[in-house]
Amino acid sequence: MDPHTTVSILPLLGWAVHGSVLARRLACARRDPLTGLHTRAGWTDRADHLIRRHPNAAVLLVDLDHFKTLNDTHGHAAGDAALVATADRLRIWCGHTGTAGRLGGDEFVAVVRDLAAVDLVALTAALHRPLDYDGVPLPLAASVGACTVADLPVPCLPDALAAADAAMYAAKGRGRRGSRISR
Repeated sequence: MDPHTTVSILPLLGWAVHGSVLARRLACARRDPLTGLHTRAGWTDRADHLIRRHPNAAVLLVDLDHFKTLNDTHGHAAGDAALVATADRLRIWCGHTGTAGRLGGDEFVAVVRDLAAVDLVALTAALHRPLDYDGVPLPLAASVGACTVADLPVPCLPDALAAADAAMYAAKGRGRRGSRISR
């Protein structure tokens, strides 16, 4: 290769490597490092898209019940295992009909194309199944709030999240360990 060609290719190669590094960093920033779920930003983009394309889409908020007690009693590694198990169970439940994310702490979110096509009772049961951690069954529990976007006056993600949040707190008010759909 002649020197002129080499000199002109080197900057292009540098920009290609730089672009690849930036793309990888952006992808990592949109994924929670512990659970592998989308972060708020990554999930929001997907949820907005799903809501626009599917008028029967539903938004769910999931909050682990008594997570601080689990963390304080069994340690942070057990708490991390509970978060990973919750993420896995939520991801499996969403399957190909939706997407899940972790908002932070012990709060998770999901959006599915049609709440009638998935089994909310099965999700609640999965989220309440104990976790085997080092031979010790850890009790897991979660409160779930759901909002069907079609039930909103204006089908938008912020309103769906607010309604799902209100439904989740209503489920917590009934003694936790339950689910509630916003109506």
